Amino acid sequence: MSSARRTFLTAVIFVIFFVMSLLTNILGPLIPEIIRAYGLSLTMAAFLPFSFFVAYGVMSVPAGIVTERKGEKFTVLGAFLLSLAGSLLFALVPLYPTALLSLFLIGLGMAALQVAVNPLLRVTGGEEHYAFNAVIVQFVFGAGSFLSPSLYTHFAGGGRGDALSRLFASLAPPALPWLSVYWVLTALIVMMLLLLLPVRFPEKAHGESASLKVHQALLRNRIVWAYFMAIFAYVGLEQGLSNWMSEFLSAQHGLNPLTDGAASVSRFWLMMTAGAGLGMLLLKFADSRKVLLFFSGLSFFTLSAAIFGNALTAMVAFPLVGFSISVMWSILFSLALNSMPSHHGAVSGILCTGVIGGALLPLLIGSLGDLVSLRFGLTSLYLPLAYIFSVGFWAKPLVTNKTLGRKK
Repeated sequence: MSSARRTFLTAVIFVIFFVMSLLTNILGPLIPEIIRAYGLSLTMAAFLPFSFFVAYGVMSVPAGIVTERKGEKFTVLGAFLLSLAGSLLFALVPLYPTALLSLFLIGLGMAALQVAVNPLLRVTGGEEHYAFNAVIVQFVFGAGSFLSPSLYTHFAGGGRGDALSRLFASLAPPALPWLSVYWVLTALIVMMLLLLLPVRFPEKAHGESASLKVHQALLRNRIVWAYFMAIFAYVGLEQGLSNWMSEFLSAQHGLNPLTDGAASVSRFWLMMTAGAGLGMLLLKFADSRKVLLFFSGLSFFTLSAAIFGNALTAMVAFPLVGFSISVMWSILFSLALNSMPSHHGAVSGILCTGVIGGALLPLLIGSLGDLVSLRFGLTSLYLPLAYIFSVGFWAKPLVTNKTLGRKK
């Protein structure tokens, strides 16, 4: 593969991750609106992110098998078609049950995308640069996530803005102006399908095809399970924060979810983007395990301030948690793949199954919020954070990240 083609495909991957971030993280700022529109308890509301992220548990391993047999392009296009079906479903039938099914379909698509493009990035960018490129992906992902609450704020006004926002607002019921966001996402998915159709992907980026016996062997590998739990912990931490932040600020401090809540979620992703930028710099000078220890240690302080501080402290601290967790996904995923000698596509599928943590931990937080308080529910995030911190001590990758002054 030529250098120019590698660069082009890497750029395509970055665009895919940007769109994935919009589709994944628009739910957080919408949750207070959905709670009020359908009169949901916190537990019922928690089934919204649960429906999305449980799809990773269903789709990830099958997507890995399909990708190795059919190729990345087949999986990527199929993933966007699933997401298109989900987005259209809720836009056309805005009910709570269809919201759950819609999010499940979109989650299936996002799971397939994660499985297909993560190993592809390792091939196009080089394995010794994978940790660095993965943090760039997190930077791009954070940028898209930063914009997703802005989409909500812009279109939730019922079409009082520019001509485009009025057009999408006209498609939503007057009582549910925020539903126009799903029409925007539908249009975005269609654009991605049209852009990706002519792109020529590598015939086989995963290397050797993984049989059922290989998957069974990997599922008996303690290293694979250790990193599965790390991915589970990280996504549960990230989504537990992003999905409940706005509702916490509203319920605990009386802040407006349309303005203050959405702004906090947006700043959370903005600071995650900034943290990824710093992470890219640090990974050029330090081992990724040391970077992980530094950022996860910092997260204990920022999370505590967000949960137990007053309204002003929480408004500042929640975005700072985004900064402190910014490099975790990238480093954990790169450590995992670089700890395995082969079958990275199959490993990626198993790891992405761990994204189901984004279903279970927000559900746990919502349930605890109903039983005790949402503040108490958020304290459960200390457990996944502690596990992530431990990875920096026990990780032993076969390939370490390339730093300045160190030969490949």
